Amino acid sequence: MVQPSNGIADKTLKAFRRRKILTIVDVAELIHSTIHTARRRLKEWKAYNSYNKNGRYYTLPDVPTFDAAGLWRWRGVFFSRYGNLTQTLIELVRRSRAGLAAAEMRELLGLDPRSFLSAFADHPQLRREKTQGRFVYYSADPAIYSKQQQQRSMMSKTARPPSDLEAIAILVERIKHPQLSIESLCGELAKKKHHVGPETVCNLFTYHGLAGEKTPHSPL
Repeated sequence: MVQPSNGIADKTLKAFRRRKILTIVDVAELIHSTIHTARRRLKEWKAYNSYNKNGRYYTLPDVPTFDAAGLWRWRGVFFSRYGNLTQTLIELVRRSRAGLAAAEMRELLGLDPRSFLSAFADHPQLRREKTQGRFVYYSADPAIYSKQQQQRSMMSKTARPPSDLEAIAILVERIKHPQLSIESLCGELAKKKHHVGPETVCNLFTYHGLAGEKTPHSPL
């Protein structure tokens, strides 16, 4: 918890929490200081800065409600518990079960990977390989890479990835009906206008490390 040191800081922190995010100019105006002093104060408060919008926005550590991936979005401004975009991407790749392809990065980060991926092609903490016709970024750690590459190889080459809405529907049905085979699960989804194939469901389960079938015809 941030501890204010004086009345002005206290007022600023209250405004910060009320508004959720501020620019460094906003902070400087609130504490009646220079940009340099505002930057030092933000560091003392251990504020996060956004990984989009050129890092212009800040939030206090007790404001965000980070999701399972460690990310938080507020009115089009994105924050990560891991730090800036570089730190965030490296950590998300490291934590992923099967590495991350560009489309998966887009889904997680909410950013077009074409705007930043070229900077990571030779990053020492990442390993880029062409897998099933597309580049996938794995952790450079040999033990993690081996597990990620094995998981990626289990994912079907032909099945399309589910949309965000379909993925949520699949996971909800899996929780509601854990005893169903994947083909039966697809049948339940079809009743709700979600038409996804067994391989698509298998890929989703494999990617998230859930207990599922390796083939569409095996029982769960």
